[in-house]
Amino acid sequence: MKKLVILGGGTAGTIMANKMSQHLNLDQWQITLIDNDPVHYYQPGYLFIPFGIYGRNDVAKPKRDFIPPSVEFILSKVEMIEPDQNRVKLEDNRVIGYDYLIVATGSHLTPEETEGLTGPGWNKNIFEFYTGEGACRLQKFLKHWAGGKLVVNVVEMPIKCPVAPLEFLFLADWWFTEQGIRDKVDLSFVTPLPGAFTKPKASQILDNFLDKKNIHLVPEFNIGSVDSENNKIVSYDGKQVEYDLLVTVPTNMGSSLIERSGMGDELNFIPTDKHTLQSKAHENVFVIGDATDLPSSKAGSVAHFQADILTENLLRHIEGLPMLERFDGHANCFIESGFGKGLLIDFNYDVEPLPGKFPLPGIGPFSLLEETQMNHFGKMMFRWVYWNLLLKGAELPIEAEMNMAGKRR
Repeated sequence: MKKLVILGGGTAGTIMANKMSQHLNLDQWQITLIDNDPVHYYQPGYLFIPFGIYGRNDVAKPKRDFIPPSVEFILSKVEMIEPDQNRVKLEDNRVIGYDYLIVATGSHLTPEETEGLTGPGWNKNIFEFYTGEGACRLQKFLKHWAGGKLVVNVVEMPIKCPVAPLEFLFLADWWFTEQGIRDKVDLSFVTPLPGAFTKPKASQILDNFLDKKNIHLVPEFNIGSVDSENNKIVSYDGKQVEYDLLVTVPTNMGSSLIERSGMGDELNFIPTDKHTLQSKAHENVFVIGDATDLPSSKAGSVAHFQADILTENLLRHIEGLPMLERFDGHANCFIESGFGKGLLIDFNYDVEPLPGKFPLPGIGPFSLLEETQMNHFGKMMFRWVYWNLLLKGAELPIEAEMNMAGKRR
């Protein structure tokens, strides 16, 4: 029997386990998914926890609930990938061989990479919201905070969901207004980018949103250290920004497993063909989601679009057919803007976010690069779609490749 092994049971790995179990002949193939955490987290929901919109139970469910019964689920840490021998080693010294390997090991925060970030202020007046624990700690802090200088700082790119720091600021503007203390809170966004976002045209629109909401933008700030005794962050060129509350987006890195296995770059992301999702170094290894080194966003929508294309390419490779260079970097992101409204952006490697209607030309119901209530509803409805459709590999009405229909240049 041939073996397909999937490393990682997050968004990308779970979708692939479902899709491949639907397409492979299970009399001939054994599919094994390996992950060391029994709980699946809806990571977009972390954004809402600090403001009391979601609780911890709203974003966590057992992984087994979303893995097909036909898929073997091994709950274990992986010590090593040995791609030249087509096998992985587990922490209990078990060896799992494979004919094909899908690496979906994601990315994680490494605050220790920044001098002083995990010093005396860590989890006291320095927090992150990209983990459930961090989001819950920040929620407890905000509940009793009387105001001051709140700084959101992105240490370096790439990060998971590049719009999330902006969403946090937009929600903070709304939340402090609701608490009656917005006039006592100074909001700042400190980023290494030249503007609010990675794409220039969308960045200009989002820069204007920050200005409209009285959120100060500090661009091209490359943080070198955190002076938590004096409550300030210091850039490599000596610029300083003071804070009373620092919400950090630390350096994101790939799994240490990738480093141990000698398969990654300096950030432990795997060199991956940007159109086929095949590992550049190993023919029978494919990479998906945040584990790749691709210049696409590290976001759940990207993993979804990648999964559609990877499924087809993996099946073609198994059949000895040439793979299709179809992945175009497609990303689709709702941006919560506060006060019951949101924006939506849709873009890929080559095309910046454009205005228009989505997904139906001229109809929508969602509006691109426009703040609407419907976009907010789309953001909030997505949690149901995620748990009930997306994770289970269901076919969704949004194509993997970006469609120009309905967009205005």
